[in-house]
Amino acid sequence: MAKILIVDDEPNIVELVVTACKEMGHETFPFVNSAKALEKLEDISPQLVISDIKMGKIDGFEVLRQVKSALESCEVILMTGQGNEEIAEKAIAEGARYYIRKPFKISEMQARVRHVIEFSDTAKERDTLKKVVKRSANPENIIGTSPKMDEVYHLIRKIADTDSTILIQGESGTGKELVARALHFNSSRQHHPFVAINCSALPENLLESELFGHKKGSFTGAVADKAGLFEEAEKGTIFLDEVNSMALPLQTKLLRVLQERQLRRVGDTKTVPINVRVLGATNEGLLEKVKEGKFREDLYYRLAVIPIELPPLRDRPEDIPLLVQHFLKKSAGGPNPRTLKIEAKSIESLQGYDWPGNVRELENAIERATALCDDDLIRVKDLPPQLLNSTSDASKSGNGAMPVGKKLDDFIRDQERRFIEETIKHSNGNREKAAKVLGISMATLYRKIEAKTAKAK
Repeated sequence: MAKILIVDDEPNIVELVVTACKEMGHETFPFVNSAKALEKLEDISPQLVISDIKMGKIDGFEVLRQVKSALESCEVILMTGQGNEEIAEKAIAEGARYYIRKPFKISEMQARVRHVIEFSDTAKERDTLKKVVKRSANPENIIGTSPKMDEVYHLIRKIADTDSTILIQGESGTGKELVARALHFNSSRQHHPFVAINCSALPENLLESELFGHKKGSFTGAVADKAGLFEEAEKGTIFLDEVNSMALPLQTKLLRVLQERQLRRVGDTKTVPINVRVLGATNEGLLEKVKEGKFREDLYYRLAVIPIELPPLRDRPEDIPLLVQHFLKKSAGGPNPRTLKIEAKSIESLQGYDWPGNVRELENAIERATALCDDDLIRVKDLPPQLLNSTSDASKSGNGAMPVGKKLDDFIRDQERRFIEETIKHSNGNREKAAKVLGISMATLYRKIEAKTAKAK
């Protein structure tokens, strides 16, 4: 969740932007007066400012200048009701991340906000991590001593300081980006950028522009030349998360970049040489997608020069106590330090659950339990309901046996449906937050909800 300051002298526009941002789970600070917005700027310390350009005495360009002066890392999106290309060019030139023409669709605003927030998060992490000296191949956040995780650590040590393209495979929530960061920060590229992008977060046309950049005038909204993420990652590493979601035409262009080590911006006739290491990640079997004709076979083998397979949490229950202690320590910090403990029965319950959301789901479960527990001791009653229901169902079946008399596909769908429903409920109905917890895109979440609804009918 990000803090977003919104300013426009038209109340209906402010209301529209607030609605768009709140649907995504962000905290909004609306203003219809730019002077008052700037007075509160440093107190609010937003991650993003969305401002109209044409406003009274203090217009959007002045808002942009003061934001950049006071909060250098704060991103700005400018809105304009004018179709003047010069104004749009000026907005980008003075430091706005995007400009949006009025009238706009809520979905368009949300796409821009989503990308700006992701870009901002990545930039902050990159600035912090640049200061970090070379780490061991088992960084702090990759936890586990199981044989399966030892194999992962051993492979990271062997291949980190190479330029080989790596495909990190594993279910959502298994820590694929953590492995990508470990590979980068244990390589000779560690002092250069680590750039991450979720390929499922943007539609095909926007994703192509973000990856490869574009020339001014190449499409509506391309008001200036823009370098893509491959160029931003020069001499460093680019991490393509959920590369399995990439459309076939874009797969072809990515293959050409990997083969030729040069790219062509959208709308350009010139090529740009690149020196970037590529790491990809997938949460589904790419070979199956190759067989279905949904993923290029030649691209698969280009990406999977060296594959790393991350085990799901259910296959390494012996690592759960270590992970729990790590998350307890993390939760115990902050402005009001606590000494958190967990009873043995709770650990047993955690080890007896399948964890379809893997380590990410476990972390959320511990965060929830620390908020609900009494006397800083986590008991079974403090654990999430889906975990307790699972334990209860297993005991009713006798010795943990699974129910019989149902087709496997139907059983898996039912379990997935229940898990999605509980996650949305736990997220207070916020589907954007639920999608992040589940490690899937909003499009995937809506598709699964629609499939459930259709089946119910």
